[in-house]
Amino acid sequence: MDNAIDKLIDKIKEKNNPTVIGLDPRYDILPNCITEKYTKDIEGAAKAIIEFNKRLIDATCDIIPAVKPQIAFYEMFGIPGMKAFEETCKYAKEKGMIVIADMKRGDIGTTAKAYSNAAIGKTSIGEIEQSIFDVEFVTVNPYLGTDGVLPFVEDCKKYGKGIFVLVKTSNPSSGELQDLVTEDGEKIYVKVAKLVNEWGKELVRKIWI
Repeated sequence: MDNAIDKLIDKIKEKNNPTVIGLDPRYDILPNCITEKYTKDIEGAAKAIIEFNKRLIDATCDIIPAVKPQIAFYEMFGIPGMKAFEETCKYAKEKGMIVIADMKRGDIGTTAKAYSNAAIGKTSIGEIEQSIFDVEFVTVNPYLGTDGVLPFVEDCKKYGKGIFVLVKTSNPSSGELQDLVTEDGEKIYVKVAKLVNEWGKELVRKIWI
């Protein structure tokens, strides 16, 4: 089974480009030429987002290897927004792009497993297993500890998918927690980085691009 990181590396080499396009659509700044086609309600907003995303994907799929849709910008439009997220992911894959679902999921035990099922694993209904969003990667928040991450790691192993794990974030207040120094003199985010290395020791490979 080809794994996600190999696919991403191959795409980066193919395009000679290590960048990713973020798909974080804000309805209020979408072009008027798109929004004026649709009704001014939740359904119309979702349709405008889909068209905008497809135009971006069409314009960049030959030079950029991956897209990263941030799910919050879709969830805020309810069910129509989630359908727009799903359609965006599928369309990007049809165009040969790698999809990194920016969900920043993090929770304990069975909840983490449910999050993982939706993004990179499969959902079981009786004897049937079905992929839901079926993206190559998902972002994960590790600050609930090991039991919040291992379900994602197990699905990476089982289905050849990948995760990007937050360690040190760029938001201004991140240091309030992540820069705290532990008794042995290490900052919290350094401890988290070491945990990430341990969680992924069976999956990590050196990347040469």
